[in-house]
Amino acid sequence: PLEAGAGIVLRNIFFDSKSFVLKPESVTELDKVVLLMNDNPALRVQISGHTDNVGQDKDNLLLSDNRAKAVVSYLQTKGIAAARLTAKGFGASRPVADNSTDNGKALNRRTELSVISN
Repeated sequence: PLEAGAGIVLRNIFFDSKSFVLKPESVTELDKVVLLMNDNPALRVQISGHTDNVGQDKDNLLLSDNRAKAVVSYLQTKGIAAARLTAKGFGASRPVADNSTDNGKALNRRTELSVISN
């Protein structure tokens, strides 16, 4: 069972650099989230956007927020109720890897799903 506080990194959500328009190759992963939501009708989640530390903090915060909102918007177009979804951008404030390497930066540019309640 999915418990409150559980988190999943959505590995295959793609955007162009400095863009919050979902790339078509993101659909496979997003549709898995739709299935998860449909299979768990009481599930409420937060979609979180994260960036690396390249650029201005305020720009990264806005970009990450808009990316999270783009994912939520997609889920809503697939019939997931807005009341079950929250979007939040964290910019570069929550790195999971070292931003001094290209690999670390790539890991920090991510979209996460966190369970609010189920």
